Amino acid sequence: MTSRDRYGSDVLNTDWRAPARGRAVEAPAEIGAVVEEVTTDWCGEIVAVDRDLHTVTLEDRRSKRRTFPLGPGFLLEGRPVILTPPLRAGAPTPATRTASGSVAVHGAKARVARASRIFVEGRHDAELVEKVWGADLRLEGVVVEYLDGIDDLSEHLRDFRPGPDRKVGVLVDHLVKGSKESRIAQAVSRSPVGKHVLIVGHPFIDVWAAVKPARLGLDRWPDVPRSIEWKKGICQQLGWPHRDQADIARAWKHILGKVTSFNDLEPALLGRVEELIDFVTTD
Repeated sequence: MTSRDRYGSDVLNTDWRAPARGRAVEAPAEIGAVVEEVTTDWCGEIVAVDRDLHTVTLEDRRSKRRTFPLGPGFLLEGRPVILTPPLRAGAPTPATRTASGSVAVHGAKARVARASRIFVEGRHDAELVEKVWGADLRLEGVVVEYLDGIDDLSEHLRDFRPGPDRKVGVLVDHLVKGSKESRIAQAVSRSPVGKHVLIVGHPFIDVWAAVKPARLGLDRWPDVPRSIEWKKGICQQLGWPHRDQADIARAWKHILGKVTSFNDLEPALLGRVEELIDFVTTD
């Protein structure tokens, strides 16, 4: 007769301390993965990971969200895991085109600034030109200066003293027939320095409107009565704060953030800037 071991095998011959579901292993907290937090039984999809706070946010099937510390205490596909921040993406492939659509030249040093300049009306114009054409301008050694308005253009040109090797391109807002801007441009072109100055413009009352409204979720830019300063009127129409210049600056930062390349700008501006760059870089 053989005796039967009524108590089973010797527990000391196995890892009797191992959890029934196995030991926890590290797993990256990938967006979209569904996990369960074991102490609360909260089950949901990973929708956010904060590396600085070392937290993970889960969204359940009712679209409610809770945030938990990264680390142990989670189940992934029924197995215990220690959630860690997801792996960072590898280095991006260098772009083959600049934001303006030109062929990107990697590793090239910025050229020493030319004597020639491009003048624009205000800070926002300069920031928009820099964002889209900045790489091209540095490669060509072209400096963009803003004038804080076009009314004193003649005085700025008199101080700058344009010439064959010191050409000036000027970008003007609202350069339409019969406007103040058009009269200023005509006066400069008839002046002694006119042949060394190229003034071009776009039809928009402000450079903000050169950004395609669709980039901001709009069908068109709102109409603003003439009695209201245009930028403040735009902010008011869109429900944005517009009490002071700081509010206007924040609004512009939001708009500029929607611009990543020339595709986000109206063609009426694109051609004019390219024309100015050609003018000041052609000997």
